[in-house]
Amino acid sequence: MSFTILLFCICLLVCVFFGYSILYALTIGLFIFLVYGKNKGFSAKELAVMCLDGIRTARNILITFILIGILTALWRNAGTIPAIICYAASLFQPSLFLLMAFLLNCAVSFLTGTAFGTAATMGVICTTMAAAMNIPILLVGGAVLSGVFFGDRCSPVSTSALLVAELTKTDIFSNIRRMFRTAVIPFTITCLLYLIIGIFTSHEDTTIDLYQLFGQEFQLSPIALIPAAVILFLAAARVNVRLTMLASILTAIPVCCSLQGASPSQLVNVSVFGYHSQREAVAAMINGGGITSMLRVTAIVCLSSAYSGIFKKTGLLNQLQESIQRLSHRITAYGATLLASMLAAAVACNQTLAVMLTDQLCESTNPDSENFAIDLEDSAVVVAALIPWSIAGGAPLSSAGAPLPSIFFAFFLYLLPLWRLSLALFRKH
Repeated sequence: MSFTILLFCICLLVCVFFGYSILYALTIGLFIFLVYGKNKGFSAKELAVMCLDGIRTARNILITFILIGILTALWRNAGTIPAIICYAASLFQPSLFLLMAFLLNCAVSFLTGTAFGTAATMGVICTTMAAAMNIPILLVGGAVLSGVFFGDRCSPVSTSALLVAELTKTDIFSNIRRMFRTAVIPFTITCLLYLIIGIFTSHEDTTIDLYQLFGQEFQLSPIALIPAAVILFLAAARVNVRLTMLASILTAIPVCCSLQGASPSQLVNVSVFGYHSQREAVAAMINGGGITSMLRVTAIVCLSSAYSGIFKKTGLLNQLQESIQRLSHRITAYGATLLASMLAAAVACNQTLAVMLTDQLCESTNPDSENFAIDLEDSAVVVAALIPWSIAGGAPLSSAGAPLPSIFFAFFLYLLPLWRLSLALFRKH
């Protein structure tokens, strides 16, 4: 078992080191685990069934990925995301810059449900404005990373939140309510840290006219915010996530046509291939979305789900599961889950596989599925972004134009698991 896992880890690290897509490592890993299963006496047909069984556990989220791709593309075309960015950026004050960078990335990531997409839009704006104001990008990158994963963790349209709900068979809206409760103290402390550091950080009073930039391509109107308002309203009413996204999509279509002058054929193209601006400055901040944008994460989830099916039937992780189970009696169920998530994130190099591995390793440590769902959200989902060689944190920082050491200033990602661990240990004693 140890040699099989070691071989897989080497493949992952080689891909990360040489900058190859993580999909290559995951594909090779699937082959490695299939060979392991074959050596354990399982037939090719049995192994294929294991893979399919694993993928079936994530079938609902795969359907949701399509809706997310369409939704994020139409929000761009409707001017929803540009309007959110323009209205939000007007709140920036130099002395409060770090705090506002954190809060605005929290807000955008909560609305869009994507850490990567938020970093590529609001994150880029934050680092661009910080450079103009001579504010250290290192600090801004940490605030951006904290903010994008706040929403990625607890948004009703977040792929990670949907994945956790699917794996644990829990209600996403109940999970979100509990996520807000566990995050109150870490969130407050994070805000205070960015406020204090921001006040004592030197800066220059310079502004960027985003209205002029986006106004060349979009009609910036409160009407463009309607698709986002639909998401918030229906999520608050606990309407099914897929129905909520579908309602927002249907709302965005007339906004695209009437406000932005898009044709039906353009909407079909944008829904599939994403929004693409011809203006370089706008494209750097707004391009993206579409069904094709979800193909990579879909492939990662499919491969990771196939692993899950193989692991369950072959018992590849049994020894680790038993060790974690014993450890949970000493450092609490959450402590064991946190430790397992750190190891999983270090090995997986991406958030999706880290979540799925942690789920498989720790599901027996916490028989209450709702508690376990929150344990996953407060460990694997955020810890994955703190691994320097993982794409979970590296990719958002890269797209925002911030250096990798910004990870050290992503305070929320540290404070949340530390707060949860402190509470768990306090209650144990």
